[in-house]
Amino acid sequence: MTAADGGMAIPPSARPPRFGRARFYRSVSPWWIALAVIFLLVFFVLPLIDNIQRSIDLSTLLLPGTQQNYYAKLFLDPYYLRVTMVTVVLSVGVTAICVLVGYPVALFLVRHAGRWSGVVIFLLIAPLLTSIIMRTFGWQVLFARRGLFNQMLLGLDWIDKPLNLLGGPTPVVIGLVHVLVPFMVLSIASVLRSIDPQLEESARILGASKTKTFFKVTLPLSLDGIGTGSILVFLLVNGSFVTILLLGAGSMQTLPLLIYQQFNTTRDFGFAAAMSNVLLLVALVCLYLQLRLIRRRGTVGA
Repeated sequence: MTAADGGMAIPPSARPPRFGRARFYRSVSPWWIALAVIFLLVFFVLPLIDNIQRSIDLSTLLLPGTQQNYYAKLFLDPYYLRVTMVTVVLSVGVTAICVLVGYPVALFLVRHAGRWSGVVIFLLIAPLLTSIIMRTFGWQVLFARRGLFNQMLLGLDWIDKPLNLLGGPTPVVIGLVHVLVPFMVLSIASVLRSIDPQLEESARILGASKTKTFFKVTLPLSLDGIGTGSILVFLLVNGSFVTILLLGAGSMQTLPLLIYQQFNTTRDFGFAAAMSNVLLLVALVCLYLQLRLIRRRGTVGA
């Protein structure tokens, strides 16, 4: 209301701010940016450059016969190709199992746990407070020849003598899923909490069944949580060697185990650096493919 309308004029300082007006904020101090850049250079870029220099020798490029080409050995030797494939398959398999196991738990936690949600979250986080070595030793006790699993099978008369359950992919996968599934559950649950339940109710009102509502509404909207959890689990499996070393009993060889052996046993730092670079490249390629797949499915599902 203005003075011409017979009312009192409102001074500009007392008027409410306009939401469409651009606001200017003070920029971050250049010193903070410089500290962040220095931190990245010292703890990420320089070690990566040093790792690349260790794995590539100019004499190998100029005079190939003077020194062994580490990358040619990795990509041409069938043994190392098989180890690389085992690493990728194990990482992708454990990630997929964590999605299948963790999504129902996350859905129950968000939609049905109610006042028990705190208890469920505590049960998920409690194992993370224990050392991964202690948890792996616990699985070793369960899988031992006189362990709980063999005693149960003997008690049910399913076997005549104890089985050698340690070694092979099965105990390794079980141990890794037990360690890493909480990361998947918490990542998915955080996204499911942000989904409005009225969207699901609207789909049900329009005639969609529970299954169709889940695959058409809930699942596409929660793909960001699946992507975040998959990235965390994949990276952790890709660099894991304690669980594989203890539960695999030497029957499984992955790139992290070979890198550990090269550093501590053979002391071949150049070959270990080359394997580290290949492991990093494999992780980046697989993560890129995962993100592309999740985005494409999210677009189609929406």
